[in-house]
Amino acid sequence: MSEADDIAQVAKWLAASKSTVLFTGAGISTESGIPDFRSPGGVWTRYRTIYYDEFCRSASARREYWEQKAEAHTEFAAAAPNAGHQVLADWETRQIARGVITQNIDGLHQIAGNQNVLELHGTARAATCLDCSARFDIEPLVAEFRASGQVPLCPQCETGRLKHATVSFGQMLPTDVLEKAYDWCGEAELILAIGSSLIVTPAADLPVYVKRSGGRIVILNRDETGLDNIADVKLTGGIGATLSAINAALAGVI
Repeated sequence: MSEADDIAQVAKWLAASKSTVLFTGAGISTESGIPDFRSPGGVWTRYRTIYYDEFCRSASARREYWEQKAEAHTEFAAAAPNAGHQVLADWETRQIARGVITQNIDGLHQIAGNQNVLELHGTARAATCLDCSARFDIEPLVAEFRASGQVPLCPQCETGRLKHATVSFGQMLPTDVLEKAYDWCGEAELILAIGSSLIVTPAADLPVYVKRSGGRIVILNRDETGLDNIADVKLTGGIGATLSAINAALAGVI
């Protein structure tokens, strides 16, 4: 089938599905100007990885971590939702989709208007204290670090180690979020996997769980993914344009 035929088919599946889950990776946010950190020139290619246990035990590692995050924050702070984010928010509002499960930490789904968002890897728009569990907006803390060059301490307990509310290498994914994601996928008749390489587990196992539970998988990604071989449809166009085309096709079947 042609791309247009595939888009029409996906629209029909969306219209008929009683439970659709949207799963997103870094690819949806590159159209908002946020680079995939794995891509050439991305933050991960220019800095060494600070593992969670090293962050916890080493003050110098915490400072290096904050330097990395302060640089990445500039890209997040300037970014705005793109057409793809807006379509997904619209689908949730219209109850075409249940919500979004995302590997992204940029918060753009919520800014676009999604209410039901499961952030598998946390959010870069907040910080959390590892010692007292208090949570804070990240903006003033990044500003404090940039001004002083010193890693900020927890404003609540005053001595706690502050870390971005993201999942670091070596840190467990939030169990409650992952369990809820599996609950959604176990009930899903359709999952759209958008802008993810579908390689990193356990996140990449979620579409597989949909398939095993009798649902369909639609993949939107210009590159090959780890699950192309089990996709019911693979679309390779630009994410914003493709989601907008599916949304337009929906008008004819709903």
